[in-house]
Amino acid sequence: MSVRTAAAIAVVAGVVTTLLPLSATAASAAAPAADGHAVLRTEMGAPVPGGPLTRGGATETFDLTVKNPTGKAVEYKPWMLLDPTGPSRLDEHDIVFKVEAVDAPATTSGIGRQDGEWQGLFSPSAKEPGEGFDIPANGRMTWKVTIGLGANYPTNNGDFNLTAASYNNSVAAGGADSHLFKVDPQIKTGELKTWFKQVSSGKDGQEQRAYLDLNHQATGDGAFATALATSLTLSHPGGQDADFRLQALIDGRWQDLKAEDSRYELPRIAKGFGAASGVHTQPLRLSLGKNTKLTKRTTITMEAEVRQAEGNTWPVKNASVQFPLAPITEPAPTEPTAPTAPTTPTTTTPSPSPTPSSTATSAVRQAVATTTGNSDVTTTGSSTGSLATTGAGSSTGLYAGLAAALVALGAAAAWLGRRRTNA
Repeated sequence: MSVRTAAAIAVVAGVVTTLLPLSATAASAAAPAADGHAVLRTEMGAPVPGGPLTRGGATETFDLTVKNPTGKAVEYKPWMLLDPTGPSRLDEHDIVFKVEAVDAPATTSGIGRQDGEWQGLFSPSAKEPGEGFDIPANGRMTWKVTIGLGANYPTNNGDFNLTAASYNNSVAAGGADSHLFKVDPQIKTGELKTWFKQVSSGKDGQEQRAYLDLNHQATGDGAFATALATSLTLSHPGGQDADFRLQALIDGRWQDLKAEDSRYELPRIAKGFGAASGVHTQPLRLSLGKNTKLTKRTTITMEAEVRQAEGNTWPVKNASVQFPLAPITEPAPTEPTAPTAPTTPTTTTPSPSPTPSSTATSAVRQAVATTTGNSDVTTTGSSTGSLATTGAGSSTGLYAGLAAALVALGAAAAWLGRRRTNA
């Protein structure tokens, strides 16, 4: 683990959980460095008794010695940095930590967190909390440090490394000693995986929607001891109001998610989530409401932040996805169909020279009506209210041929009548 810079100390001050508000720092007779260079070195003795740590079991102690090899006093502000293995964030009570002076001023210790990481801190009891120790020129100071596991140390976390550094950058580069503490029983440590899968994006009915799945999967041994909470944030280029409509599939139906401080909270994953739980999938869908100021297809960024619901709630995992989204599509107004002119009544006397095409045209006037919701589907009806069909299966040609035959038959009958009269 890399040593944090002095600029990060303000963050430490706000999160110390027991007793070290680092903002209350008085002037020290010693500088954090000699001639502008960090010069202190830390040494950690072998833990006693040796052997792995167990949850709620015996603790181990080791000597921590800080040496100043220069001719000037240097201020030392202790920072014990714990680098865990496994996906769970450590809470205040997951690690047992105590510091006692050996050949140093009386000491008070406590636990703090920066960026969600566990850290041990200690300072002189006679001074204001957060002040450091003045390591004399060419001198040293020694403390006895006790370390152990709380009964609720996460089952999906394993061994950890502990480094003796300083948060005022007084320890020289490469001068911070560390020790690996084994945890029993040994486990195969894993991680929490979180990722988005875009299912679809486009027109859904009258709306433009994007469908996504948010997936979670744990690997390795053990499980999370608390529920997992997930929050979503949405963003897009520019400052226009997007009027996001975010929904999650909960208990078999789509339910609206309301933003609080621009964050959308998803249903929690129950505690005990581990590799045996498989992949947890949360379906999501997003659209732009009618009040959106976005007027064209826009790239949306969705980010997920997963954290433990209790204790150390610093994010465990983050994931993001980008996808296009267009504003809502309003249905086009339906134009009224022009009234159909009534057909001219047909005469009872047939035409002397009818043709099939002229008969079909005069007999059928088509009216077209558009079906609701789909402009590509049309229904064809005749002007008299009866359906008319066209194409290879049409009977219009048959009717026209029959009419022509009747006309021809009538002409033949008249000619035959005249012959009989003449005879």
